[in-house]
Amino acid sequence: MLRLRGRDGNRLLKVDGATRAIARVLYERVAAAPIVSPHGHVPVAWLASDEPFRDPVDLLVRHDHYVTRLLHAAGVDMEAFARAADRDPRAAWRTFADHWHLFAGTASGYWLEDALAEVLEVGEPLTSESADRVYDAVAARLAEPAFRPRALFRRFGIEALATTDDPLDDLAAHASLNWTELGGRVLPTFRPDRYLDPDADGFASRVRRLVESAGEAMTFAGYLAALEERRRHFIDHGAVSADHGGEEPYTADLEPADAERLFRLAVDGTADAAQQREFRGHMLLQMARMSVEDGLVMTLHTGVLRNHSTAALERFGPNSGHDIPLRTDFVRGLRPLLERFGLVKDFHLVLFTVDETTYSREIAPLAGFYPSVFIGAPWWFLDAPDAMERFRSAVTETAGFYRGSGFVDDTRAFLSIPVRHDAARRTDAGFLARLVAEGRVSMPQAEQLIDHLVCEQPRQVFKL
Repeated sequence: MLRLRGRDGNRLLKVDGATRAIARVLYERVAAAPIVSPHGHVPVAWLASDEPFRDPVDLLVRHDHYVTRLLHAAGVDMEAFARAADRDPRAAWRTFADHWHLFAGTASGYWLEDALAEVLEVGEPLTSESADRVYDAVAARLAEPAFRPRALFRRFGIEALATTDDPLDDLAAHASLNWTELGGRVLPTFRPDRYLDPDADGFASRVRRLVESAGEAMTFAGYLAALEERRRHFIDHGAVSADHGGEEPYTADLEPADAERLFRLAVDGTADAAQQREFRGHMLLQMARMSVEDGLVMTLHTGVLRNHSTAALERFGPNSGHDIPLRTDFVRGLRPLLERFGLVKDFHLVLFTVDETTYSREIAPLAGFYPSVFIGAPWWFLDAPDAMERFRSAVTETAGFYRGSGFVDDTRAFLSIPVRHDAARRTDAGFLARLVAEGRVSMPQAEQLIDHLVCEQPRQVFKL
């Protein structure tokens, strides 16, 4: 991985001297290890086209909902900001710089500081007064061949990078990439949510296109066969996982006749809310059944109410910063799925949530019993240093270190990939150093653990 050296070398490590010294030794073991990124949202088109990034605002600000949500909360007119980003990105950058103080102490502020200082090698801190100079320095970097997407991919030391893709994507962009030239693998990820949720906009038309693409009949069996065919297409193009989102981790095991009836109602648009829920729950169970059969790792990201603000959704579209965490119930919700498949050899189910209490109360105990269940890394609002340390404290005593997924950056912000992995490595080094200092693990054990957490764990869990 790209070594991040420019700022304080001890950042995020423990404060007291003895524990910090242990943490520093552990961190140095893995600081330059390859990046294994088995779940994220970087567009494959960036790597396929290898065009220079357009400008600093387009790269670092406007597509990062961690950033835009705080600007919106501070009263920034996001429509005006978007217009400026299109017509006069320097003006949008100045607005961002004027509000930079909002990001002090936040994870997004930490990542952006590291991206500016370490990846883009901009030495001057961002302020209202320095905005133009920093903008010019970043723009100059983006014009250099060394800062085009493929060159950065190699520089970051990425061993594997997963994208997130629509089931009907032909994956031609993936097929065009030369892994040898890149120095690492770029893997598609099957993301079928909009084809499984009757409440999603355009559900019926998407399902019809899906079924027609496979030459199947418009029945529940034909629908399942079409999904299976598309999963095979993804596997043929290197996919190792299928990703699923949603508000709740609810599953239902239905009889074929009941599933057919609900499918008809869903496609006709006449299913009520309870019927939609049952259909979604049954389709999650069917996705698990398909993963058992074809080997794709099943990841489940739930516990978020998407698009909380209707007005913001209508003005700015999805993924614009107003997805809000919810309480979840994995224990009852996943029981039908785990009753069927929880003990099946080689089935991998990785559970992510944004409800912190769920990790210690539900996910860690489930992973501590079911060989199929793995604890997803802190996700979204939780992939921040303090939350990552709370996560380790919450799950380790119940499930240990080897029932986790390894770090998952889950990012659309390409330049933040090495920054986020570096933060996770520093945080884990600090957590392990405390255990060593307290006599709870030995130094050789801690060294073995941090080596495994960084590379081997994600490779094994995601079948890389």
